[in-house]
Amino acid sequence: MQHQNLFVFDIETVPATDAVPALTGFDDPDIRARRGELSRYHLEITDGRNDFHRQPFHQVVAISFLEAEIDRSEGGEAYLLKELRSGGEAGFDEKRLLQGFFGYFERLRPRLVSFNGRGFDLAVLKYRAMAHGVAAPLLHDTTNKWENYMARYATDWHCDLMEALSDFGASARIKLNEVCSVLGLPGKFGVDGAQVAPMFDDGRIEEIRNYCETDVLNTYLVYLRYQHHRGVLSTEAHDRAVADVISLIEAEGAARPHLARFMEAWGEVSDNRFLLGG
Repeated sequence: MQHQNLFVFDIETVPATDAVPALTGFDDPDIRARRGELSRYHLEITDGRNDFHRQPFHQVVAISFLEAEIDRSEGGEAYLLKELRSGGEAGFDEKRLLQGFFGYFERLRPRLVSFNGRGFDLAVLKYRAMAHGVAAPLLHDTTNKWENYMARYATDWHCDLMEALSDFGASARIKLNEVCSVLGLPGKFGVDGAQVAPMFDDGRIEEIRNYCETDVLNTYLVYLRYQHHRGVLSTEAHDRAVADVISLIEAEGAARPHLARFMEAWGEVSDNRFLLGG
């Protein structure tokens, strides 16, 4: 199967506390107290090494994505940017967010692109979808044994850049912010993951989505450079794809200030050199 679209995605989460009473017997109804209990539990099971919550104990509060059409008309690949946005409507409803994501995924049947999506994002999405009774049959379709969304090395189906860039663990798995610093990309600025829970508590869902969209942009730009390095994208195709991103930001930056800030940060770290070809 040749996919016709790229689907670059990222999620933001807060601790999912509904299961805490069943997990540990801690029945205080206060959300912050339950979050503390989850951290205590994870420290306990890791002998004090790590309080980061395992995938089932994350609640999805934002899903952002970039969609691009894959053009093969000139040999190799070229990517035509279609949109960058976040799922969901005003307010927050995790079940509807998951239904929207998996429904769109089933219709589009795209090539997935993520950074640590196999180890974290998709795992969280699967657990939360099961908790809400949301089906995702396409994701689990293994009719073709070697080429499917669940096949670890099938990067034409799901390219998890953290895995691909490390040669699936042969070298160190690095953070998105680290590879961005090497490639002259903005990486994270203004907000980081540790701030998402307080922002969610304050009802700042739109700001979380905006932050998530900048992570998606970083992921897409890293993917373009990776595909160029692999010889899948020519220098010209790479630069046209980057120019599409710049055009999107120029067209929508006034209405979406987080994109304008992304462009400003990108110019600063790259000395305003955005293209590979001259």
